[in-house]
Amino acid sequence: MTHYLLAVHGPAEMNEFGNYDSKDDMEQAFADTGAFNDKLRADGFWVFAGGLEPVAQAAVVDGQGEKPVVTDGPYLESKEVIGGFWVIDVPDRDVALRLAAEGSKACRGKVEVRPFGGLA
Repeated sequence: MTHYLLAVHGPAEMNEFGNYDSKDDMEQAFADTGAFNDKLRADGFWVFAGGLEPVAQAAVVDGQGEKPVVTDGPYLESKEVIGGFWVIDVPDRDVALRLAAEGSKACRGKVEVRPFGGLA
């Protein structure tokens, strides 16, 4: 089995309903995503998942010098950011891509699929 990150990309600028057109759309996407999460658990693919707070809540830490430098805000200025993610454990890339398509439909966002490197 291989661990994959399914990262949900969305707009950096949000309206009162996130990136959804209405409160009903937002609530339906949350319900669909919850059902997708339940399916991942039931099928044994679930490792971890979470939604992220808005990018304005980010901080960047550079600990390479003598003292760490902390900068408020995102590392990169971008029109799109990662809004949430799943970590899954699946047999192969094809399963990861199939699940990413299901997750994309549920949350109504584009999903990037990346395998983890060797784990120590």
